[in-house]
Amino acid sequence: VGYGFMGKMHTYSYKSLSMLYEPPPAAIRLVGVATRSEVSGKLGVEQGGYEFDTRDYRELLAREDIDVINCCATNDVHRDIVIDAIRAGKHVYVDKPLALNLSHAKDIVEAEKAAGDSKTRQMAHNYRFVPAIMRAKELMDEGRLGRIYTFSFRYLHSSNVDPNRPLHWKSDKSVGGGGVLVDLGSHIIDLTRFLLGDFKRVCALPFNPIAERPDGKGGMVPVETDDVCFIQAELENGAVGTLEASKLATGANDELTVEIRGSKGAILFNLMDPNWLRFYDNTKPDAPLGGEKGFLQIECVQRYPKPAAIPGPKLSVGWMRFHIASIYEFVRRVVENEPGDPSLSDGLEVHRVIDTCYNSPGVWTSIQA
Repeated sequence: VGYGFMGKMHTYSYKSLSMLYEPPPAAIRLVGVATRSEVSGKLGVEQGGYEFDTRDYRELLAREDIDVINCCATNDVHRDIVIDAIRAGKHVYVDKPLALNLSHAKDIVEAEKAAGDSKTRQMAHNYRFVPAIMRAKELMDEGRLGRIYTFSFRYLHSSNVDPNRPLHWKSDKSVGGGGVLVDLGSHIIDLTRFLLGDFKRVCALPFNPIAERPDGKGGMVPVETDDVCFIQAELENGAVGTLEASKLATGANDELTVEIRGSKGAILFNLMDPNWLRFYDNTKPDAPLGGEKGFLQIECVQRYPKPAAIPGPKLSVGWMRFHIASIYEFVRRVVENEPGDPSLSDGLEVHRVIDTCYNSPGVWTSIQA
């Protein structure tokens, strides 16, 4: 459902499984694509390889030869699409964020609980599937960093630096649900939970110095969403740190950085240098000339576990590969009758943090269950 930027990326991922995995998890058949515009629908057929297109996603739900619904629509329609797909007994893959807001996200998770089936439903939190992040998770789970003291997660773009850029749907509160905190912040909130655990309380400052933007029709419209958001956070494990999401980061392209520092070690990662995870082992003995102390560069590159086969493990990794790995894991779980991971409940927890940040700006506020 949806054949814009992410719809194309997810389609590419499904089509890539048979080439990149030996054996692939399943034979994929692209049956139908639902889009708002006829132009996008025809492109889905001609370019994406779907057998038919429609303006009504319910036509996909009625088809017995469709097992999976992949939701790549705008955030404001996620709730209806996902709940209808759950009630139709479909497996579901949802692009982040899970929904428009916390209320919609709760409705989705409640619908999944009410269904009580064993279908696979999974979030597209693709950065969990970066080899360096996967290696970082291993180090965390092994206790190699010891007690975690501090952390810093940043996701920076420069896409909205130009005040003359027309208002995009991701900056339209009625369609996106918020601004950069929803779009980019959802990724680093999920990564924080993935690597370190749940949030206890936050103090956030979402803001936007650009009061209005062109509407694309010759006029100007007020901007009601954030282009920058800073968050101070305390986690349930006692660690404290910061998160920053920005679309006003002049000079940045797609800069997602992770810093975690503990009693036994530290890790550093930058998405703009994705082949390496930097690990500092604080248990190494000291020496007058430093001994073996210092950051080790772990060559994560494309060392995905089998049956990943192409590209080879020694070859440099790229952004599209993370989406392919995420969809591989989803399809594998569908075939093996396993629950999705990251789950829809993980998507809900991200919304809890976002909702708290928006509703109590500048005030330390506990995350409510």
